[in-house]
Amino acid sequence: EYQWKGPFYFIQGADPQFGLMKAWTHGDTNNGDDEWGEEIKLAEQAVQAINKLNPKPKFFVLCGDLVHGMPGSRWKKSQEQDLKDVLKNTDQDIPLVFVSGNHDIGNTPTRETIDDYCKNWGDDYFSFWVGGVFFLVLNSQLYFDSSKCPELKQAQDAWLDEQLAVAANQKCKHIIVFQHIPLFLSKPDEDHDYFNLDKSVRQEIMEKFHKAGIRAVFSGHYHRNAGGCYKGLEMVVSSAIGCQLGRDTHGLRVVVVTEDEVVHRYHSLAQLGSHGVDSELLALLAEQN
Repeated sequence: EYQWKGPFYFIQGADPQFGLMKAWTHGDTNNGDDEWGEEIKLAEQAVQAINKLNPKPKFFVLCGDLVHGMPGSRWKKSQEQDLKDVLKNTDQDIPLVFVSGNHDIGNTPTRETIDDYCKNWGDDYFSFWVGGVFFLVLNSQLYFDSSKCPELKQAQDAWLDEQLAVAANQKCKHIIVFQHIPLFLSKPDEDHDYFNLDKSVRQEIMEKFHKAGIRAVFSGHYHRNAGGCYKGLEMVVSSAIGCQLGRDTHGLRVVVVTEDEVVHRYHSLAQLGSHGVDSELLALLAEQN
């Protein structure tokens, strides 16, 4: 779909993270993830809300931390199976796009943990086109700590440069990136911590994205809504479908892509399920069609 065909929208979700709610409540995030009934209900609520939407979104992207169990942990396989069982009910006309998070492949991923993720959920980085817009899915863990698989980081870097060259040749309307870990939470020069990327790595990526004309980066990981701008590149951090670490509600982000801009709004699951997409966003879809 290299050609622009008019405005469309997609749904972004992040961090269903089956198992975190109990672990967080008990104060033991390493071992307390043996129940995830609450997260199953929330993920079901998300799928039901998306299935009701009219017009349908072009796709539903989940920006990482699909489950809480780290690679090799006791409950990981059961958590993954339960999430798949919920996601199977997504309307067949709405493609699912998966992004790898630190809990999916480990804080320090290895070739084995990434291979395992790819067998389960699909490639850890790839690109696709929708209606003249170029989308890139990245494995942000390789930017966070690639010490056990440096060759995989080099491969992603080389691939990304090739993809950006393709995008430049194709004259796409917009380029949009999905990754789990945000580049930054509010300011491009903020200090590095668990929830963002190291400053030097971040600066290099932001500059590369800016030069390539990337419009927005959508991520999760923070379990709160946040975001900011760097030279016209918007960093959008969406809160979780699952466990909230701040004051936001369990929710999904509706993203409308028009010829000139990318407009988005976070909707609580209850709001999206009962009222659908915000009327202002719907108006943008109707405007140019």
